Amino acid sequence: MVLASQDFLMSEKSMKPSRLLFCLITISMFLLILSSVFLLQSTNNSFIPGSVFRLILANKTSIYLRPIDSSNSGNLPYLSSAPSLVDTRSPKSRIQDAACGGSNSNRKVGALGEWSGKACDPIRALLKVYMYDLPPEFHFGLLGWKGKGGQIWPDVSSPRLIPPYPGGLNLQHSMEYWLTLDLLASNTSGVVRPCSAIRVMNSSQADVIFVPFFSSLSYNRHSKLHGREKVSVNKMLQDKLVEFLMSRDEWKRLGGKDHLIVAHHPNSMLVARRKLGSAMFVLADFGRYRVEIANIKKDVIAPYRHVVRTTGGDSAPFERRPILVYFQGAIYRKDGGAIRQELYYLLKDEKDVHFAFGSVRGNGISRAGQGMASSKFCLNIAGDTPSSNRLFDAITSHCIPVIISDQIELPFEDVLDYSEFCIFVRASDALKKGLLLNLLRGIKQENWTKMWERLKEIVHHFEYQYPSQSGDSVEMIWEAVSHKISSIRFRLHRQNRFRRSQFMGRSK
Repeated sequence: MVLASQDFLMSEKSMKPSRLLFCLITISMFLLILSSVFLLQSTNNSFIPGSVFRLILANKTSIYLRPIDSSNSGNLPYLSSAPSLVDTRSPKSRIQDAACGGSNSNRKVGALGEWSGKACDPIRALLKVYMYDLPPEFHFGLLGWKGKGGQIWPDVSSPRLIPPYPGGLNLQHSMEYWLTLDLLASNTSGVVRPCSAIRVMNSSQADVIFVPFFSSLSYNRHSKLHGREKVSVNKMLQDKLVEFLMSRDEWKRLGGKDHLIVAHHPNSMLVARRKLGSAMFVLADFGRYRVEIANIKKDVIAPYRHVVRTTGGDSAPFERRPILVYFQGAIYRKDGGAIRQELYYLLKDEKDVHFAFGSVRGNGISRAGQGMASSKFCLNIAGDTPSSNRLFDAITSHCIPVIISDQIELPFEDVLDYSEFCIFVRASDALKKGLLLNLLRGIKQENWTKMWERLKEIVHHFEYQYPSQSGDSVEMIWEAVSHKISSIRFRLHRQNRFRRSQFMGRSK
């Protein structure tokens, strides 16, 4: 009995370490699984970040491909009308590439705007931007957005929370919307975008001061009097903006020269533009501006946001484009646009020419997109102003633009050589009978194809999207602004050569 008892005790002692080891292994496995789940959802280099899951749910789409249905583009501001390509590089590589900025005309459209926990590195940013915290009535309030508890800006971390911009022709002048979203995204964890511009909270650290006034939308929606109004909402907002800016130390410091104001619609900022003319404007052209208020020396020309659907990989080559020349739009214009009427009578009876009146009504945008995609050349003729959205609709349709507008200014012309993918014809030459058609019919298929291939290479420079992507319109505008700011700073520094020395002499 004694031996049996001893054997039992020895057996029990030997079992205790085994039980302890089993418990430790179980706990370790549990902690390992828990930490793995946590890492998959939180790390920047996870296989599928949690924010991507949220994007999939919001978009009802795949991880890599963005929908290209243009009918949704007016309601989903975070989608681009451009087709997306799968980027097989690691997230880390893509983030580093985006942070480095630098654009060139050969860069291709990137993959779906990636989501990560990293914010832009201010040290690598091309441009540091201070944005005024104007009340919502100047920006997203014009879209019907109402912040809660004094909230000034919408939450841009989730696409579902971003107020959509009105569709149709409103979209063509929506630049201030995309630029404002991009600055908000620069401080939002979870949104990966090029670090060409980053928002700073101290104006003394900024290269440029951004004024977030949705001036084109204000004109389109609120320039008419309603009811018993004696002053339109558009004019009231411009008056308030002038009063606000003139009172700011930031404006007084350089007389507004380092301020950036978007006034892309030719009739936007009509009341305020004279008083704020020292600022840098983002414009469509200079057609309705006096040279002392707006000029290529200080201002930036931005592309219209195209309204037709982007042509993807199914772009038709030369032999599958039966129409030689395409134009559809308003024919009877005033001033410089009178040439449209004269060209109409010269070309309307030609069998391989489509020259007709058109509007956005009755599915007009879709029909225009189909017509451009079936044409070899698309006419861009001056209208009431030198530029029009038609040029960018043609580019995105891979239809070689024929520009007949002697006073036109083109976006990003310091980077892009438009003669590689556009035909330029002086207005006086275009009106000579037979000259235009003889010129276009004489272009060989080989030469046309080279221009068509170049169009496909540069088309991504004319896309607005959220989040912004490397080389798109948003990044290209910021780069253009940085060039202007450098030029302004150069002139100011030269002016200070003797002023500072004189001041120091008087202080002795």
